[in-house]
Amino acid sequence: MAEMNFGGVTETVVTSKEFSLEKAHEVLKGETIAVLGYGIQGPGQACNLRDNGFNVIVGQREGKTYDKAVNDGWVPGETLFSVEEAAERGTIVCMLLSDAGQIQVWDKVKPYLTKGKALYYSHGFAINWNDRTGVVPPADVDVIMVAPKGSGTSLRTMFREGRGVNCSYAVYQDATGKAEERTLALGIGIGAGYLFKTTFEREATSDLTGERGSLMGAIEGLFEAQYQVLREHGHSPSEAFNETVEELTQSLMPLISAKGMDWMYANCSTTAQRGALDWAPRFRDAVKPVMEWLYLSVKNGTEAQISIDSNSKPDYREQLNEELRQMRESEMWQTGMTVRKLRPENGEQ
Repeated sequence: MAEMNFGGVTETVVTSKEFSLEKAHEVLKGETIAVLGYGIQGPGQACNLRDNGFNVIVGQREGKTYDKAVNDGWVPGETLFSVEEAAERGTIVCMLLSDAGQIQVWDKVKPYLTKGKALYYSHGFAINWNDRTGVVPPADVDVIMVAPKGSGTSLRTMFREGRGVNCSYAVYQDATGKAEERTLALGIGIGAGYLFKTTFEREATSDLTGERGSLMGAIEGLFEAQYQVLREHGHSPSEAFNETVEELTQSLMPLISAKGMDWMYANCSTTAQRGALDWAPRFRDAVKPVMEWLYLSVKNGTEAQISIDSNSKPDYREQLNEELRQMRESEMWQTGMTVRKLRPENGEQ
């Protein structure tokens, strides 16, 4: 483990230099890693573990997602099973179903969590709010987590590129005395960039806050607000989209990713720099009360309950697809579709 300075605060992180892939193989020797669910995180984690040489099986009910697993090389009856059979065969049971899906299958999976096994998560939701989810693990199993700070698609893509998604990790219950080693080995196995320690509670609250805030909800709201103002004042759809979304994602975000916000500022005009520096505090002061409201709504379980209630409805998927259709067919994102076609690399010029 390495001590690193994060903005003046020392934290302990783990990389493949401190915990090698070879060590991960030693720790997980003889283990069968059962990945339950092949939706968002499942494919990336299962395939990365397989490619790194670990013994992996997948549990997925039959349907489109099951067919996807077959197309990815998982063999029915050999490495692809029902959720229940995979849970029975696995010594490390990875609950990578959706949060609502985990609640639905818990009573079917729990009997197979026998003494000495590990119950693995990539999100603290089910455990942190177990008063609402009903997910209470047996006392004689390890309960551990590696939570990639990115989508399962990004995890897989970056792995193939020789990169890695940063991950938090936590041990909720150490029944075997080797829970942390198992956790770190799995983190290295799925291709983590680096691992930083957290708790199930901190991961769950920060994750829900981030998704509803700057990572998804807040940025979509900001895009919509600026686009609408520009359109209402006579700017064309193409101009409004380029000044709201395209310049950010294609030009500015790569600079921030490479060397930070100040580097992005340094590579913009003095007019842009001055205006951004003046307006950033105004946006911060306007948004922070909403962020505080959001955090408290997450912390007290309100957001978790909304998710449980919504995602457990039989027509949830249909309702979600309708909401996404409305977003996709809005003027702003229809404009974005045309703008993306006109990128030189897409060849429609």
